[in-house]
Amino acid sequence: ARAGAADAETRRRAQAIARRLAVPRPPQDRRPRRGAGELRSLPWSGGSDELDLERTLDALAGNPFLEDRDVVVRERVRQRRSVVLVVDVSGSMKGERVRTAAATVGALAGELARDRIGVVAFWSDAAVLVRPGEQVGPLAVLDLLLRVPTQGLTNVTFALETAGRLLTGVPARDARVLLLSDCVHNAGPDPRPTAGRLPRLDVLLDVSGERDVELGRDLARLGRGRLRLVRGHSDVAAALGAVFTD
Repeated sequence: ARAGAADAETRRRAQAIARRLAVPRPPQDRRPRRGAGELRSLPWSGGSDELDLERTLDALAGNPFLEDRDVVVRERVRQRRSVVLVVDVSGSMKGERVRTAAATVGALAGELARDRIGVVAFWSDAAVLVRPGEQVGPLAVLDLLLRVPTQGLTNVTFALETAGRLLTGVPARDARVLLLSDCVHNAGPDPRPTAGRLPRLDVLLDVSGERDVELGRDLARLGRGRLRLVRGHSDVAAALGAVFTD
């Protein structure tokens, strides 16, 4: 009965986060990218030189004084990110904290449904629960996480290495890792060098109990990402909105 109650509470938190969550889509990337992204017709902004003649002539027919934005070009636009969510289920993240982390992943899995999402749970070891591109519903992701027992020490390095391997072959501008942890790293080598090798690392750090904010700040800085502190599930939606702004 206790496990059932925990499931119900985590689902409630996931729903509460999801109601407030608004993750921005990837910004339009106007740099040349042959064969990548969806080809779309857009107002010219100084990037592409591939003219959409038909659309431009339509604009000219309605206005003989053509302006820059009346010139329509064909550009490839980013549509999908590859995001690996790395979730701490070690002994220091037990109870309320791991429920908040699981609820965060459940809400994000729904919000990022158009992206390629992977999920890694870790303690002194790590388990790949969802590989990027697998079709797994938000509630199924949440249930997978809840089945992993909170246990052992915290090996952030191995977790980040595992996430990095899942992103092999993904262009750096489309790849990112989101670490959900208290960053109390107490097993394995220093994770800072690994963070620096990732395409991007953002950190959502639970500060409701024991935590290492200094390490979290270093990981986000070296990973060219953002650090956001949360004290409970009510802080999560705003923190994620800030993390995914760029």
